[in-house]
Amino acid sequence: MSAGQAAAEEEDAAAESPALPRVLSALFYGASSFFNVLVNKALLSAYSFPSPVFLGIGQMAATILILYVSKLRKIVHFPDFDKSIPVKLFPLPLIYVGNHLSGLSSTSKLSLPMFTVLRKFTIPLTLLLEIIILGKRYPLNIVGSVFTIILGAFIAAGSDLSFNLEGYIFVLLNDIFTAANGVYTKQKIDPKELGKYGVLFYNACFMVIPTVIFSFSTGDFQEATHFQHWTNFLFVFQFILSCLLGFLLMYSTVLCSYYNSALTTTVIGAIKNISIAYIGMLIGGDYIFSMLNFVGLNICMAGGLRYSFLTLRGNSKPAQPGDEENALPVSKS
Repeated sequence: MSAGQAAAEEEDAAAESPALPRVLSALFYGASSFFNVLVNKALLSAYSFPSPVFLGIGQMAATILILYVSKLRKIVHFPDFDKSIPVKLFPLPLIYVGNHLSGLSSTSKLSLPMFTVLRKFTIPLTLLLEIIILGKRYPLNIVGSVFTIILGAFIAAGSDLSFNLEGYIFVLLNDIFTAANGVYTKQKIDPKELGKYGVLFYNACFMVIPTVIFSFSTGDFQEATHFQHWTNFLFVFQFILSCLLGFLLMYSTVLCSYYNSALTTTVIGAIKNISIAYIGMLIGGDYIFSMLNFVGLNICMAGGLRYSFLTLRGNSKPAQPGDEENALPVSKS
C-alpha cells in the first residue's frame, strides 16, 4: 500500500465515523498538553534547567527519531524527501519553531496560573485567523464567550503580583505562533500531500539544525550540556520524558487538527488549561494570591467553559447538507 493510499483511507475513515476520532483525538491532545506543561515546568523551574532551547532540540530529535524508525518499520507512511516539500510546508517550519521555543521560554518565566490565563489569547487569535485565512464565520454567542475570556484574562493579568514583562512577551508571542500553527497545519495536512506524519517529520527536520546552530552561537548549548543535574537520575528521567511528551504533543496537535479544526484544538487547550491553573495554585509554589487576580482567573475560566460548551455542542451535531457555512468545527480547507 502506498503512502497516498494509506492517507486516503485514514481520511475516508474519519469522514465515515467522525464522532469517535474527533473525541479521542481531542482527549489525546488535552492529556498530552497537560502532562507536557507539568513536566516542562518541573525541569525549567524546580530544577532551574537553563535552556528551553536545548529542551526544544531534544523534543525535535525525539520526533525525528520516532517517525523515521516508524517509517522504516512501515508503521507510519509519509513521502520521501524531494525539492517540492519545503514549498509545500512553508511557512509552517518557521511558525513551528517560534511556537515551540516561545512556549518553553514562557513556561519558565511565569507562574502556571498566569501562564494559562495569558494563553487564553490564543482563542481569539485563532478565531481571527480562521476568519481571515479560512473564511469562516461565527455566531454572536461564540464571539461573546471570547470577549468574556479576554476580560477575565485582562483582570487577572493586570493584578498579577508576580509580573514578569519578559514572560508576558514570550507567552503572547506563543499565542500568536500557536494560532498561526493551528490554522496553517489544518491547511498542510492534506493526505494527498504530506499527511499528518509528513508535516511532523519535515517540520522537525527543517528546524532542528538551525535551532542547534542558534543554541551553539549564543552559548546556550554549552550551558545546557554542563548543567549540574545530568548525574541526577530523576532529572535525566524527566528530561527524556519531556522529549517523548514533546513528540506526543506535536503529534496529538496535528491529529486533533486533522479530525477537528484549528479552533476546536485551541478550545481543547483551554479546557486543559483550566485544570493546570488550579493545580498551579496548589502545587506550583509560585502563585501569589490576590483577590482581583483570583476573580479575573475565574471569569476567564467561566468564559472558556462557555466557549467550549458552545463549540463542542456544535461539534456533536450531525452535519446537514448545506450547513457547512454554519458548522463551527468544520474547516473549509
